[in-house]
Amino acid sequence: MTLGATIQLCTYNRAHLLGRVLDACFEQTAPFDGYEVVLVNDGSRDDTPSVIDAARSRATCAFTVIDQENAGLARARNAGIARSRGRRIIFIDDDVLPVPAFVAEHLRSHRSAPGAIVRGGVINTASFDDLPAPMWTPTNYSGNFFWTTNVSVPRARLDAVGGFTQTFREYGWEDIELGLRLRFAGTRGVFNPRALAYHYKPPPRVRDVGGMVRQAAAQARTARELYRLHPHWRVVLATGDHPWNRALHRALARMVRLPRLDDGDEGRVLSPRERRVARALASSAYYAELDAAHAPDREP
Repeated sequence: MTLGATIQLCTYNRAHLLGRVLDACFEQTAPFDGYEVVLVNDGSRDDTPSVIDAARSRATCAFTVIDQENAGLARARNAGIARSRGRRIIFIDDDVLPVPAFVAEHLRSHRSAPGAIVRGGVINTASFDDLPAPMWTPTNYSGNFFWTTNVSVPRARLDAVGGFTQTFREYGWEDIELGLRLRFAGTRGVFNPRALAYHYKPPPRVRDVGGMVRQAAAQARTARELYRLHPHWRVVLATGDHPWNRALHRALARMVRLPRLDDGDEGRVLSPRERRVARALASSAYYAELDAAHAPDREP
């Protein structure tokens, strides 16, 4: 049976958030027989299976779970799409809490703009237990055309461009790449600030810095994959992979020695100054990886 919409999300080691996210997906004002939730467990190694088992008993709409070995977000998304029955696919992440009118608002926009992608409003929050007022403002603006934190698209449009590109195995850019293909195929985008979701963004701690640096390096590698697929000015602008940018960051790396952020207290929240240092460390790793990709012995 075809449904009006599918909420599709993937999860990896987010058991501490997943139960709340699924409950929010189940507690929608849209008719429960008009949408479904399709979850892909991408090889989680924490308590995710127990969280999913508990959620099954609370599900008020159709709820499908796909378990697979860890294969990356692009493959997991495609596995979820393949099992979806909705005419529109609404993508969220496993750290995103949709408001009760979330599905209804996405569907309302699709009725007004058939064939378009619908971007919903996102508000960052440090805690799911202390949420800001559910009102989107331009301070939360994102310029991304297709950002799977909160976006929906007609299934027919998704199938026409071929889903997510599975050569993206590491962090970053797989949704931007799909968005480029949708844009190049003539798909327009609309924004509905009332299709609102909260995005969990806790303050970074000392223990997070290493992960931030590794993630930035991975994102640089996938940025190169994005450009290989789409050598377009939009990609250069989005990724910052331009000779002038790389040269500037090489010069900064020679001039500025960034301090280490490993004082032993791994649970300590970073101070504002330390957050700036952590972002600079991640940026340095990103551009160092881009430089390595452009080195003569790395050229194809």
